[in-house]
Amino acid sequence: MQQIESIALESDVAQNMFAMFYRSRLYSFIKEKIRRFQDLKLLGQIKKSKVPDHVAIIMDGNRRFATSTGLNPSLGHHFGTEKVKDTLDWCLELGIKNLTLYAFSTENFNREQDEVEELMDLCYTELSKAKKDSRLHKNKVKVSVIGQIDNLPSHIQEEANGLMNQTKEYDKYNFSIAIAYGGREEIVNAVQRIAEDVQGGELDIADINEEKVASYLYTKDLPDPDLILRTSGEERISNFLLWQMAYSEFYFTDVYWPAFQKRDFLKAINSYQQRKRRYGN
Repeated sequence: MQQIESIALESDVAQNMFAMFYRSRLYSFIKEKIRRFQDLKLLGQIKKSKVPDHVAIIMDGNRRFATSTGLNPSLGHHFGTEKVKDTLDWCLELGIKNLTLYAFSTENFNREQDEVEELMDLCYTELSKAKKDSRLHKNKVKVSVIGQIDNLPSHIQEEANGLMNQTKEYDKYNFSIAIAYGGREEIVNAVQRIAEDVQGGELDIADINEEKVASYLYTKDLPDPDLILRTSGEERISNFLLWQMAYSEFYFTDVYWPAFQKRDFLKAINSYQQRKRRYGN
């Protein structure tokens, strides 16, 4: 019995010592070093294969992230904007030429008025900051705001147009931000403009094909997305790039957008590459 008690005591002591180590700064330091090493290893693997030319992301889970951490739900949107900057950095590092982010859908206008106003204020602030973002100018990133821009408040329209004019000559990377965007609305808008051009004699019906329709979309200057990624665990398209996604690969992750890390992004790119290798592409 005494021997059993001794073993149990040693076990309790060992468990307590491990618990103390688990909560220590040393453990956090070692864990972070291991994560960085894993990231570098994964990054090296990815750079050996072709990366997607165009990645599109449905940024979801801002409010749920804030709620899960005990914060006011509206603060989640502010954390989400910081992740946008990180994602642009990751794309620049990997040489991904085109990035499109789904920031605000047409359906979002149906949310509570206070939340809509807060999101609009956040859009204005971030567009204003982007004008002074040295990364855009250093890396020649052309910024496009796609969607029903005319439905946005006038001061946001002004900032969006100012940013687009400021970067319109850049041709190395494309960064598209979908605001007041809806995939069905985009297609309807394209059909209306095509009809107008046919009626006005500028377009012959016989000339309407997939390529011609695509030239009337908001994304007319971009290749279709190779990879569409959605955060937060939801597996829906939510009216995003409905025409353009015909041959896209999809990647869904349970991570909320503000908690999305570089390793999560690298895993998505690696998954895309593995699929392409299986297909023989």
